[in-house]
Amino acid sequence: MPELPEVEALREFLDENLVGKEIAKVFPVAISVLKTYDPPLTALEGGDVTAVHRHGKFLDISTGAGLHLVFHLARAGWLQWKDVLPSGVPRPGKGPLALRTALTGGDGFDLTEAGTTKRLAVHLVRDPADVPGIARLGPDPFADGFDREAFAALLAGERRQIKGALRDQSLIAGIGNAYSDEILHAARMSPYKLAAKLDEDEVTTLYEALRTTLTDAVERSHGLAAGRLKAEKKSGLRVHGRTGEACPVCGDTIREVSFHDSSLQYCPTCQTGGKPLADRRMSRLLK
Repeated sequence: MPELPEVEALREFLDENLVGKEIAKVFPVAISVLKTYDPPLTALEGGDVTAVHRHGKFLDISTGAGLHLVFHLARAGWLQWKDVLPSGVPRPGKGPLALRTALTGGDGFDLTEAGTTKRLAVHLVRDPADVPGIARLGPDPFADGFDREAFAALLAGERRQIKGALRDQSLIAGIGNAYSDEILHAARMSPYKLAAKLDEDEVTTLYEALRTTLTDAVERSHGLAAGRLKAEKKSGLRVHGRTGEACPVCGDTIREVSFHDSSLQYCPTCQTGGKPLADRRMSRLLK
């Protein structure tokens, strides 16, 4: 799933390649991705793109007409930029293409989604806050006011395990399964540790790990074309998705805990005092 660093890199890419251009047509190839119907997508035709914003994991393409094309790539979605779009009207089918945005210059982008579970969501709204997922977002880790004290206030009273708290978009916007694993590894902290029981030093360590991990990931992705961002994310991860490999810090074997719809990876030596975590596959604690 694209998370804050990849979505921020996509925002930068679109800001450089899309702003100032005119939208010719938007084709909803998979109708299921379109979550709004008023205003219609035809309202975008002839409008100039004025800005591209990020709200957590959402991208927001703003036009001079006061409309916002907002989309969330979900678990298997992606944006593919094309300097020359295929001619003709794309036809619905079994392929990954979900939505195509054509510009008057002949270039544009496709939103695609792999797999059979379709969760990619596209909204056309007059105010981004009209998108339910944006309306419930917590603070962004890159916001000016997101300092150590603000982070501590968010965790105060949290009875959940820290892994689940970091992934909660209503608590902190933009962090998902992969970067929560990376943050906790950098902080040398068990994903099962209760957020409310962190002491002052642990809160500081976790905050610094969060900022450093996300900042480094954004910097690695800066300037990359959209098509290279997935590979960059994978190459930069130290524990997530690396079950069975050696920890780059201590050399211990990276372990995994599986759940019904996801998994986490961690290093026992770095994070849990050398003890493997129980693999409770049907646990609901980390949703």
